Amino acid sequence: MDGRGGPVVRCDMTKSLTIGMVLFPDFTHLDLTGPFEVFGRIPGARVRAVAASKAPVTSDTGLHMMPDLTLGEAPQFDVVCVPGGPGVNAMLEDRDMLAWLAVQAGGARYLTSVCSGALILGAAGLLQGYRAATHWLSMDLLPLFGATPVAERVVVDRNRITGGGVTAGIDFGLVVAARLADDATAQRIQLMMEYDPAPPFDAGSPERADPDIVRAVRVQGATYLEARREIALRAAARLTPIG
Repeated sequence: MDGRGGPVVRCDMTKSLTIGMVLFPDFTHLDLTGPFEVFGRIPGARVRAVAASKAPVTSDTGLHMMPDLTLGEAPQFDVVCVPGGPGVNAMLEDRDMLAWLAVQAGGARYLTSVCSGALILGAAGLLQGYRAATHWLSMDLLPLFGATPVAERVVVDRNRITGGGVTAGIDFGLVVAARLADDATAQRIQLMMEYDPAPPFDAGSPERADPDIVRAVRVQGATYLEARREIALRAAARLTPIG
């Protein structure tokens, strides 16, 4: 036990470590590129982007990314990471993606997510009975999938590691790196990235941001969040309860 949610599942660093990063239309790119930057610096790690096809995948802000592998071509990964974003709504009912994640769960050392990507793990039935983090705007949906929501930047529960919203992906990546390698490796990566946050505003949390700012962000996301709740309810209804 390491005090962060369960026994550490160390990977044999003398062998290639494979990490699969999931892509889908309208994902939030920092959810993926933040941890990707960390994972790519882990000695022996090979990070691959996986999607439904090899066509370019466009993020919610217009960044185009090329997948390395299709879901059908992907090997069993040591670590699977699912980002979030508006495109999560469609993925909650994407049978191919959910089935692929369920298969990967059988052999992965760690199943992970950043931001609202946790909801996709949930829809695949992979968070029942687990503590999990997600974006604050989607936190109330986690219980639909049998998960216990935790308002932290990174939550480790056995071999599930979930990160909060967007920028938490870097913190998340460093936690995963420490568990795959060791704390010193993660600290070297942090220093090489000069990850030393000093935000210009104290508005990064709904608990600290001005209430008017919080209301504005809620209004901004209201349409897709209302749709997300309806989709999540349908997805949750298809799950077989554990126990």
